[in-house]
Amino acid sequence: MTASERHAAGWWRTAAIYQIYVRSFADGNGDGIGDLAGVRARLDHLAALGVDTLWFTPWYPSPMDDGGYDVADFRDIDPLFGTLAEAEALIAEAHGRGLRVIIDIVPNHCSDEHRWFREALAAGPGSVERQRFWFRPGRGPDGAEPPNNWKSRFGGSAWTRVPDGEWYLHLYSSRQPDFNWDNQDVRAEFEDILRFWFDRGADGFRIDVADGLVKDARLPDVEDGDETPFSDQEGLHEIYRSWRKIADSYPGERVLVGEMWLPDLSRTARYLRRDELHSAFNFDFLVCPWDYARFREVIERTLRAHDAVGAPPAWVLSNHDVTRHVTRYGRSGGTGFSFADRLHGTSVDLLLGTRRARAAALLTMALPGGMYVYQGEELGLWEVEDLPDELRQDPVWARTNGTDPGRDGCRVPLPWSGGEPPFGFGPGGTWLPQPAEWRAYTAEAQAADPASMLGLYRAGLRLRPVSAGSLEWLSLGDDVLAFRREPGFTFVLNFSAAPVPLPPHTEILLASDPVTDELPTDTAVWLRS
Repeated sequence: MTASERHAAGWWRTAAIYQIYVRSFADGNGDGIGDLAGVRARLDHLAALGVDTLWFTPWYPSPMDDGGYDVADFRDIDPLFGTLAEAEALIAEAHGRGLRVIIDIVPNHCSDEHRWFREALAAGPGSVERQRFWFRPGRGPDGAEPPNNWKSRFGGSAWTRVPDGEWYLHLYSSRQPDFNWDNQDVRAEFEDILRFWFDRGADGFRIDVADGLVKDARLPDVEDGDETPFSDQEGLHEIYRSWRKIADSYPGERVLVGEMWLPDLSRTARYLRRDELHSAFNFDFLVCPWDYARFREVIERTLRAHDAVGAPPAWVLSNHDVTRHVTRYGRSGGTGFSFADRLHGTSVDLLLGTRRARAAALLTMALPGGMYVYQGEELGLWEVEDLPDELRQDPVWARTNGTDPGRDGCRVPLPWSGGEPPFGFGPGGTWLPQPAEWRAYTAEAQAADPASMLGLYRAGLRLRPVSAGSLEWLSLGDDVLAFRREPGFTFVLNFSAAPVPLPPHTEILLASDPVTDELPTDTAVWLRS
């Protein structure tokens, strides 16, 4: 099925969506930072890859304290990346290649350089301007203690004191003050921002921290890591129903995708009812270790939860916040992922990780629903864990005093061509250094090799089954994940320690590594049955 045919059938239900972290994708002006000109020059690569949609991480004006997720102006483009006119041209050029465009929206917080926050600081305690944020007096006789014990997800307290004695809430960096979504100005502002970008052709939004906008106004202390007072509050549903009405008022099925790290998939599914969000990332699948039983359980639970609300799952292996899965799947200390411990420094078998990543890619493409590709995974890139400390830019690194290496390792600029850095990234250098070993992993080096990771992704995205047919599990032995989808598609992944016979079939459509009449360990295959 072609991209245009998938679009006509409810494109967001089965779309393959490619995540672009702009400053690490491609550099068009030679300053070492990716930009919109670089993306526009590489649109043909993305069209040839076979994805349907591009998702852009924040491209707004920002001091870049958190890689652009600290937004100073939601209606413009940061000069590092280009201009608003270039963004409009990029959207049009993507559409001309059959690619839709989703952009990040960051409604939980803004930059401390945002006009509203500067006005709030100047206006003082009790002002209308401060009601757009969470300003509160401190505790203790002189107000020197934070209003509660909430911790920042980037480390340290979630509160910062200003010179007049009040404190403001920031669940992330101290330069990212949280909006108060009980305030009608905030709600009206973001509804207008949605319309601003829909009017410029955006096909949807990926909603950052989608579970965290609404807080318990009592601001109670939390115990044992409980995030309930600032996550998954009932008031969120009203907000997303209003956003859905706006999206539905535009032609072409504009979509809303939620980023929600919730502990229960059934809670996530509540946001995917027909009058709220269209889909949400499946992080249970992303963090799953390389284990047959765990993958089977997550897939079953995901399908059950989404079927209950009539929503499609959205499968994802990596993104700009987590350790790349080639590295995760090759770790000796554990193959899952946790923000609490990234297992940085644990030994990694990259050959094993790559073999498993190839199999996981075919699994992701074979499952019912939509899927995401994080830039560089189609090249088989790994986490760069040996970055010099002085070059790290992630605020997680600074706020944890170096105990957490942060996310820079999955954000290293992509290798496009050539035998030495910057590997065709642009005419200058790169804002983070690339490994010399990536010379064999450039898009140019892999383009003509059907056995490469790029060749596998191109073939898989071209052949992936996108029918709405349900999944039927097959029993092929211990630690063998197998299912059938109609019409006539069978998937098998061998987690066991020994080769297993292939089930009856008429044709091998695609395999993650060479197969004969047996399927090697850590290998996946698509069969016509």
